[in-house]
Amino acid sequence: MFRLFSRSRPIETPAAPAAEETRSLADPETWLAELFGASPSGSGVSVSGSTAMRAPAVRAAVTAISEACGQLPLVVVETGPNGLRKPAEGHPLHPILNQASNGWTSSNQLREQLVRDALLHGNGYLWIARDGTGAVRELIRLRPGDTTVAEDVANPLSAPVYRIDGTVVSGRDLIHLRCPLGPDGANGVGPVQDAREAIGLALALEQTEASIVKNAAKPGGIVSFADRLTPEQIAQRGKLWKATFGRIGQGGTAVLDAGGKFDPLVFNLVDAQFAELRAFQLAEIARAFRVPPVLLQDYGRATWANSAEMGRQFVNFTLAPWFARIEGEFALKLFTEEERGHLCLEHDTDQLTNADPVARAQAAQAFRSAGVMTANELRRLENLPPHADGDALTNPYTDTAKAPTSGGPTNG
Repeated sequence: MFRLFSRSRPIETPAAPAAEETRSLADPETWLAELFGASPSGSGVSVSGSTAMRAPAVRAAVTAISEACGQLPLVVVETGPNGLRKPAEGHPLHPILNQASNGWTSSNQLREQLVRDALLHGNGYLWIARDGTGAVRELIRLRPGDTTVAEDVANPLSAPVYRIDGTVVSGRDLIHLRCPLGPDGANGVGPVQDAREAIGLALALEQTEASIVKNAAKPGGIVSFADRLTPEQIAQRGKLWKATFGRIGQGGTAVLDAGGKFDPLVFNLVDAQFAELRAFQLAEIARAFRVPPVLLQDYGRATWANSAEMGRQFVNFTLAPWFARIEGEFALKLFTEEERGHLCLEHDTDQLTNADPVARAQAAQAFRSAGVMTANELRRLENLPPHADGDALTNPYTDTAKAPTSGGPTNG
């Protein structure tokens, strides 16, 4: 028998509730919310892929990861008999992975959307369109809500079965990019599902503050009088104060009669704790997505030195696992068994580090002096034409065989 799974847990339809337990669509049962991709949180906010993106910190984290995965070239690499690895730019998959994945989507946009789906829903899917010979012709994005995974609980060694709108398809024809596996083993569980309490609280705090501002729930001050006023006098003085010192008359001088006194309401400890809690939720969301706070535009503790270090951590500990998932899944589904013996996929991460010309120059100098790369190989990385004498691995800083005939240092 097959068991149908939602994104992170089996869908178990409960028995019909009793009449007194019937709930409205505004407050649905947990299983019904999860069926449509939403997860209720303790804050009362239902968290789904779309609602989570309303939190600026979630949007920043998802954008930082997905755009980085989408903008980098995904290179087909061939390994030769002697272990030499070189790009196989003539492979038919190269234009599909780096130019246009189909007639209406560029490869960059497709991979960015794939990672975004996995982050928000736990799973991202691509349909592999093949021709009559089995060769890959197009990659087409599938909406996560239209695709489900079923596994044979009676036979744990069998492959998962995929269904698209109820139609069973082979996993060989699908790219399935998922976050770390959930308890069911077939679906991934993304940070939106695992951190729904933190995201829900961030949304609830933002909604609360917006409601306070909209309804002007907190007055700017209190006007008090020594004498007891009638309701009519209170209403009259309130209208007069608002008309004189409202938004149009801000900054004026207040003149009170009958022993009147104005006490402004200042920023108190409760307000400070509210602001701290909102800042803490930003840090919580950064932890959930494993993104440095500086990439969420939080520069509270950022310095020039630790910002650069956080950038390196982002590449090594956040992006590297996503690169490995993409490379492994694409190679498994797009290469034949024979091709996997000598072909693989790699992300070219040079674009993430070439923004610093000083560091790039220092690295080139180190590679050149150590005899690791020739001058022409380094010039090719800088999009420069080859030099006539640039194919030797000799160290120009120590080799005196080709010293200048007149003038100048001999080690240049």
